[in-house]
Amino acid sequence: MAPPVLRSGILKIAPYVGGEAHAPGAGRLARLASNEGAFGPSPRAVAAYQAAAAEIHRYPDGASRVLVEALAERHDVDPRLIVCGNGSDEILHLLALAYAGPGDEVLYSAHGFLVYPIAARSVGAMPVAVAERNLVADVDALLAEVTSRTRILYLANPNNPTGSYLPEAALMRLHAGLPENVLLVIDAAYAEFVSADDYVTGQDLAVEASNVVMTRTFSKVYALGGLRLGWAVGPAAVIDGLHRIRGPFNINSAAQAAGVAALDDTAFIGAAVLHNHQARQWLAERLGALGLVVYPSEGNFLLVSFEGWADPEQVRQYLKAQGILVRQMTAYGLPQCLRITIGRTDELEWLVDALSVYPR
Repeated sequence: MAPPVLRSGILKIAPYVGGEAHAPGAGRLARLASNEGAFGPSPRAVAAYQAAAAEIHRYPDGASRVLVEALAERHDVDPRLIVCGNGSDEILHLLALAYAGPGDEVLYSAHGFLVYPIAARSVGAMPVAVAERNLVADVDALLAEVTSRTRILYLANPNNPTGSYLPEAALMRLHAGLPENVLLVIDAAYAEFVSADDYVTGQDLAVEASNVVMTRTFSKVYALGGLRLGWAVGPAAVIDGLHRIRGPFNINSAAQAAGVAALDDTAFIGAAVLHNHQARQWLAERLGALGLVVYPSEGNFLLVSFEGWADPEQVRQYLKAQGILVRQMTAYGLPQCLRITIGRTDELEWLVDALSVYPR
C-alpha cells in the first residue's frame, strides 16, 4: 500500500527559518538577528512567570480572561473584541484557516513577513506577492491585484524587514478600496517602536469596520518571544470564529501571567522604547558614515544594503565569527541586504567597530 500523501501544495511551502542564535567558538555573543527586546523582559514579567510554576499541573484558562481584561484596559477596547494567540503567528494562521482555502488568493506586499505566504499555502490558498514602491507597500498596486478570488490582504505596518510603514491616510485609502468580503489583516507587531506622527495601529479601524483585524505581539517591545504570546482586535464575528478554531488551551498559564505583568510595567517599556528611538538613530548615522545604505525604519531593526560595499553574506559570516549575529535577507528577496536588530548600546558599538575594520 502507498504511504500517506501530503495534501497538494504543502511541499511548496518554504519552512520559516528564524535568525541564528549561536556562533560556535565565539566567546561573546550579540544576538542581533531576531528583533528580540534589547533588555530582555520586565523583571515583573519574569517574577510572574516564576510564580506560575507552582500551578503548572493545572490547565490554563482557555479564554485567557485576565490577560484579555488587562489588554482591554490598557488599549481601551471592548474585551469581547480581543482574542489571544500562541504568538501573533498563530492568529495569522487561524485567519487563513477561517477565511481562505483552495482556489482563493491571499495578498501581501512583496517584502512582507514570510509567515503570510506560509499561512496561505497551509490552507491551500494561493499567496500573491505584490510589488512594493521603494520598499514601501504600494496601495494602488495592492488594490489592482484584488480579484473575485481574493479573501485576505496581510499588511505588516510597520513592515518587517524593510522598516517602512503606511501612514494613516494611505491605510484608510487601502481599506476603502477593498471589497467588503476581503479581510484586511494589519500586523502591527512593531507598533510600539514607531515615532512617526502620521502612524496609526489600525485598532480603531478593526473596531469600527466589519472586515479588519489588527494583530499585536508580546515578542518585541515586551521581549517575551520565548513564551509565544500575541493578540488581536477585530469585529465580533471574526473574533468569535477564531475562538471556535483556536486550540482550547492555546496560551499557557505562565505566558498569561507574564503578559499581564509586562503590561503593567509601563516604566520598563517606556525605557525600552526610548532606547530604541535613540539607538536606532545612532546606528543609522554610524552605518551611513561607513558608506552603507540604511533604509528608514520604524521598527526595532535596520535594513542595511551592502550593495557596492561588500558581499553581504561574507560580511555576515565575518561578524558571526566574532559573535555578532545579524539576519540574511535572501528569503525576503533582498540578497544585497542584512537586517540588524537594535540591541544594547555596547552590542551596537561592537558591531560598528567590527564593520569599521572590515577587510574590504
